[in-house]
Amino acid sequence: MADLHTVRHPLVHHKLARLRDRATPPDQFRRLVHELGLLLAVEATRHLPTRPCSVQTPLETCTGQTLAGGGLVLVPVLRAGLGLLDSFLTLVPEARIGHVGLYRDPQSLEAIDYYCKLPDGLEDCDALVLDPMLATGHSAVAALQRVRAARPRTLGLVCLVGCPEGIAAVQAAHPDVAIVTAAVDRGLDAHGYILPGLGDAGDRQFGTG
Repeated sequence: MADLHTVRHPLVHHKLARLRDRATPPDQFRRLVHELGLLLAVEATRHLPTRPCSVQTPLETCTGQTLAGGGLVLVPVLRAGLGLLDSFLTLVPEARIGHVGLYRDPQSLEAIDYYCKLPDGLEDCDALVLDPMLATGHSAVAALQRVRAARPRTLGLVCLVGCPEGIAAVQAAHPDVAIVTAAVDRGLDAHGYILPGLGDAGDRQFGTG
């Protein structure tokens, strides 16, 4: 079964509480998503391979570590996942970027796929799907399936908030995918929204709710 890592840190808890607050305006919400994404990015990239390198300091030569392998590929799920993308690029600016476009059918709650564009040559790469809300899991499962078809070396999922239903769906469909999240909430309402959650992450980022 895939690893589930809930990041437990005072700064994560603090920023998540402000994200949940319905009074937080879009500009502050976007900034908080970025800041929280930085903290999640550190955990989500912990597995990346490194190799030794020689570094000349002002005083002497020493051995350091640099990222190895085929590199990191970031795949935000449009549109809400875009808010996490800059966080990861701040730390790994050389990462390549793909996009998967999905929307949720309001009746069936199933994910409808409308766009997918991934970089070429993912076979030696580590890929991370960025999807802020792991609710029913339908969107995450579909996005992971599209990225998996490109055969990356490893595949992971990063979200702000998950719930047992979404986590179970991802683990059933993709048992080898590691999930990194800031919180696991108690469940879903009748409309497929996470409770207590933070609302629609896309609408709150872009002021369209």
